[in-house]
Amino acid sequence: MSNGTSWTKSLFVGIWSVLNFSRKLFFNIIFIVLAIGLISVLMKDDGKVIVPNESALVLNIVGEIVIETRYVDPFEKFMQEAFDQDEDEPEVLLRDILFVLENAKQDNRIKMLVLNLQGMNNSGMDKLKQIATALENFKESGKPVYAIGDYYTQAQYYLASKADNVYLNPMGAMMFEGYGRYRTYFQAALEKLKVTTHIFKVGTYKSAIEPFIRDDMSDAAKEANQAWLTSLWTQYKQDVSSSRNLSIDSFDEKIDSFLAKFEQSDGDFGTYALENGWVDGLKTREQVREEFIAIVGSDKDNMGFKQIDLDSYLSVIKTPFSIPKTDTDQIAVVVAKGTILNGTKAAGEIGGDSTARLLRKARMNDDVKAVVLHVDSPGGSAFASEIIRQEIENLKAANKPVVALMSTYAASGGYWISASADEIWAAPSTITGSIGIFGMFMTYENTLDYLGVHTDGIGTTDFAGLSPTRALDPKIGQLIQMSIESGYDQFLNLVAKERNMTVESVDSIAQGRVWIGETAKELGLVDQLGYLDDAVKSAASMANLENYDVTYVERDLSPADKFWQEMFGQATAVVGKATFAQSDSKLISLVKQLVKDFDSVAKFNDPKGVYAHCLACEL
Repeated sequence: MSNGTSWTKSLFVGIWSVLNFSRKLFFNIIFIVLAIGLISVLMKDDGKVIVPNESALVLNIVGEIVIETRYVDPFEKFMQEAFDQDEDEPEVLLRDILFVLENAKQDNRIKMLVLNLQGMNNSGMDKLKQIATALENFKESGKPVYAIGDYYTQAQYYLASKADNVYLNPMGAMMFEGYGRYRTYFQAALEKLKVTTHIFKVGTYKSAIEPFIRDDMSDAAKEANQAWLTSLWTQYKQDVSSSRNLSIDSFDEKIDSFLAKFEQSDGDFGTYALENGWVDGLKTREQVREEFIAIVGSDKDNMGFKQIDLDSYLSVIKTPFSIPKTDTDQIAVVVAKGTILNGTKAAGEIGGDSTARLLRKARMNDDVKAVVLHVDSPGGSAFASEIIRQEIENLKAANKPVVALMSTYAASGGYWISASADEIWAAPSTITGSIGIFGMFMTYENTLDYLGVHTDGIGTTDFAGLSPTRALDPKIGQLIQMSIESGYDQFLNLVAKERNMTVESVDSIAQGRVWIGETAKELGLVDQLGYLDDAVKSAASMANLENYDVTYVERDLSPADKFWQEMFGQATAVVGKATFAQSDSKLISLVKQLVKDFDSVAKFNDPKGVYAHCLACEL
């Protein structure tokens, strides 16, 4: 017996020793990696990045272009870069790109600009147009602009078309697919799973919930989508054809016309692009390298020519920390990007409480004289939207003008939070409107019944025991529908009051319908078409300011967060960065999209289950 006890004790001691050793090993490895990173920073030429004289600035945009990057835990970011792991969904700040181009125009060390856009993901037309304008301004310096690529997506080519010379790899490809809105529909699947879907909505065009009650797109949704997609595509064609000095009819929208030209090009995409004027030359990477060496000289790095990339150049010209500004009038910019959810959310997302807190922070700052609310959101929680809108009213009551600026999206709840601003600006390509309300949840009583699981009990009221495991009482459904209709009336009256319109006129352009920015202006939903600089100037005019600084109101980090962010940020500077965040697996991409579609609904957390959201807005 004592031998058995001794053996058991030895076993547990051995297991504990292994676990303790593993724990120490893990943290020691982490410590060693951190130490190496920090020592490298201290020993690598004082950690300074040098811009070579007469070099090329390589604008290598990787990821989606955004007006606010989402918060990433500093340690997580460090570990990704330390072990050369791709970031799942990389993002690039729009204002960083614009700042780089503006600075490079005046920088005598920069002799040419190279657009290497292979890692750039699809981004909003409003953002692409601002970068395109910055490229045109850069070209005024007389410095040449080259675009190089093994292939070009539609968004990548929009920027590439601004270059003086557009080169495509002889084995490369490009093709215009236009804009489309195709969604995955689940009605048949939900029926097979015996799931009961309860839908409450107002608005003929409120198609956000269609995937859960249909297996195809409704005629009303097709009509609305076709209108704004056609307008967006026309804007794209006009800009690109103007940049390339081609007819707007050069775009082969019909497969027959494309096949005819493709056959003349012997079925070669590169030849097709060259013969039809989309590119200026078919060049291998080595041929491109030799041409650039002739302009800026050679270098020992793997690119072969003297160059500095986007991130490195930005680290040279951008102050690594914010300098507190005092006794200077300020225009505050508050960014509202992402789905509107209840509660507190990190940077890169919209939380009803957290975004309202940013607006309150601007209101309590005596140096802030006006606010620009920069919106890039398809909407979300109606309750959270109203919490944010109330802070807009508080700003106005404090005699601080508010200008709402719509980016790629400002629809449904995105319009709700913009409606009370003194003035609304939108890009011509902004997707807005979608003024409507819906509620949705599912019950699984039939699914559980099929599995032999049942819910039963007793309560003191008709409301007790509401649960997704039980069937919904039709009278409760009637109550919810009345609440949805009341929310829609509130939305209509809000827009009518703020836009000086009648409720009936708002209703005629509401009904959940989506509008493009240029049409929204014609309908009176927005005041002006423009971008951030325009909105800031308008806010300054309203506040009677001639001299002012523009400042971004950001979430406060705790002292601990600031310390870790600074430490890990310094360490990652030398560990290396991922270049692409793309998966070659189409199946994995499809699964990710399906998960994203479900997650977009699953994360909704409105306390009353009432949403002003435009799921149909995404391209």
